[in-house]
Amino acid sequence: MGHCYHHALSSAKKWGGAAEDYLALHQWFDEPSKLIIADYRHRALRHHAEGVFMLEHFFGPTITISTGRVVPVRLIGEQHVIEDLGYIPSFADWVRCIRPEPWMGRAQPIHASVDPFAIAA
Repeated sequence: MGHCYHHALSSAKKWGGAAEDYLALHQWFDEPSKLIIADYRHRALRHHAEGVFMLEHFFGPTITISTGRVVPVRLIGEQHVIEDLGYIPSFADWVRCIRPEPWMGRAQPIHASVDPFAIAA
């Protein structure tokens, strides 16, 4: 689908009200990641089942649109992801597609230098 406004128009068509009633929710899915990467990979950040639940956490379980109708936030989030991807993947589905690189596993143990109760080796 693409632009958040078009997702919002789709929501208004489905549940009533105006696009502006839904725009902030659809922007939430895209705004942080599109600032970093402007292609479809940005969707890995929030376009998954866990992202839909995060949307509900930030916006609450429902919104009241301009007509007075109460709409479940989770349904709006599911609509956004399905319109972009065709289904709702899990975060694990996205992670399986990330090719591990050596730098990703170079964490150094810090417990000995920060924990006063650590036993020195």
